[in-house]
Amino acid sequence: MSRRTDNHHRAATICRAATGLPHRTCLGWAEAGLIDRRRPVPDAEDEAQRLLESLLVAELADGLRESERRDGALFGFTSARPAPTGLSLALHPAMADRVLSTVLPRIDEDYGGLRGVPGVRIIPTGRSWSLTHLRGRAAVHLVHPDADWRPVLPEHGDGLTQLWRRNRHRLHPAEAADLQEHAGAAADPESATAQDWLNSRLLRRPRLLGEAGAAHGSANVYTHGGGDLVVEWCCAVERDELERRLRQSGLAHSPGRTPERLRDQPWFPGEIAMGGAFVTLRRGVCSASGAPARRAF
Repeated sequence: MSRRTDNHHRAATICRAATGLPHRTCLGWAEAGLIDRRRPVPDAEDEAQRLLESLLVAELADGLRESERRDGALFGFTSARPAPTGLSLALHPAMADRVLSTVLPRIDEDYGGLRGVPGVRIIPTGRSWSLTHLRGRAAVHLVHPDADWRPVLPEHGDGLTQLWRRNRHRLHPAEAADLQEHAGAAADPESATAQDWLNSRLLRRPRLLGEAGAAHGSANVYTHGGGDLVVEWCCAVERDELERRLRQSGLAHSPGRTPERLRDQPWFPGEIAMGGAFVTLRRGVCSASGAPARRAF
């Protein structure tokens, strides 16, 4: 086997482990030059696409925090098919409706404001469904294992106004204000933030994050106010090993032609940092019956 062929297979192996795609698909990407060993998972090239994926990650991390993650699907997805211009995600069948009710934007009178991802709308695409964003042409295609699946979509009521139903083709003022606040968080509004890069890349690597909840589902993800991401779990993979695999997948690899602030920065053990963005990995003590004793974080 030539060195070039060997590098193609290594990139494909990392891609398969991160996304859940067949090895032959990833190998074809490597041979076509879409991926390599430094970037074994395709990035979203468009800023608007990264923004949508980043907002989905932040909302699912906090919105699913108190619910059971099934089979390590920490964001509700079991595999991904990433492309430079879009993303397809396979829904976990037991979490599909909860994922949609979490990300679809609504005004919650009891909560006191906007919940969900501002600007997201759901549209049918043949027998499947896509989450689109009113700003730009960003979209995430949803795939369900049941070809006849139709989502149970949330309705108005109980203090909730479903903005995606009432404002199908335009932003509600609360959505516009929320997006403006997100844009203002970047030092350079013309470029994507470091957190958008990291969040988008995490969404495109569901199988790696799934290793954290592989033992018995005792895993949790949350953000600090919608910013940096924290992954906590017990059992299954060791923290250092999960960090190694995420880094090997190119999670913190510097995007090309980006400002210095988006470049990989020094880190503490269990912390993956790029610019001012962070993903923190914490493996703790298992409380399940019969689990081996282990030190805390």
